[in-house]
Amino acid sequence: LSEQIEELEQELKTHMADDDTAQRLLTIPGVGLITASLLATKLGDGKSYASSRDFAASTGLVPRQYSTGGKSTLMGISKRGDKNLRRLLVQCARAFMQRLEHNQGRLADWAKAQLLRHHSNVVACGLANKLARIAWSVTTHRTAFIQ
Repeated sequence: LSEQIEELEQELKTHMADDDTAQRLLTIPGVGLITASLLATKLGDGKSYASSRDFAASTGLVPRQYSTGGKSTLMGISKRGDKNLRRLLVQCARAFMQRLEHNQGRLADWAKAQLLRHHSNVVACGLANKLARIAWSVTTHRTAFIQ
C-alpha cells in the first residue's frame, strides 16, 4: 500500500510539473499537491467566476444568510458546492494554523488576531475562505502568492 501511494504521488508530481497554474497554487501557504491539483481543475483559468467571493461561495465557504423583517443574520458556512474541495481547504487552513508561530506575513497576522477572538474551528473556516479567494486571484492574475 505504501508503494502504491508513493507511485501515485510521483505520478501526481510529474503531472503538476507541467501545469503552470498548479505550480502557482503551490506557493499558497498550507496548500499541498492534492489540493493544488484539485483547485487547478476546478478553477481552470478562473474566468468562469466573476470574483473571488463567487468562487468561495461555490465551495460553500461563505456565511449562510437568514434575513427576515429587514434584519439580516449571518450564520455558519453554507456548505453548498464541492464537499471534497471544501474539506481540503479547511485542512490546508488547519495545517497553516498548526505552524502559525513559524509563519510570517499578513495572512499569519490575520490568523493570530482572529484566534484571540474566535474559536479555532471558526478561524479555520475563515482562513479556508481566504485561501479559496487567494487561489482564485493567483489563478486569474497568473501570479505567484507573495507573503
